[in-house]
Amino acid sequence: MERVLQLKKKIEQILNDNKAIDVKTIDLEGKSTVADYMIIASGTSSRHLQALSETIVERLKKEGVSNCHVEGKDSNEWKLIDGIDIIVHIFNPSKRKFYNLEKMWSELIPKERLMI
Repeated sequence: MERVLQLKKKIEQILNDNKAIDVKTIDLEGKSTVADYMIIASGTSSRHLQALSETIVERLKKEGVSNCHVEGKDSNEWKLIDGIDIIVHIFNPSKRKFYNLEKMWSELIPKERLMI
């Protein structure tokens, strides 16, 4: 778990250093078994989204997460990086507002509805 926490901090730092907007981290403990953390951020343009996602994937691979992958490679509006224990969503601001993942994942989910 310590390794995942350190990796989460590195990803948050990458996003902040590369000027991602409004970086939020959601602890998924008790909400999902898919991952330990979800990090959500916005980019300023399609190029910014692409650069952020490439930088994060590169870092994950350096840290030994070789089977990570990106969804939305061809999208100009969103990217999802599946880092196994950490999921990173990068949106343009309007898509982020539309999906509002922070609200959905910040609410408590009854135990019987947890994702497997």
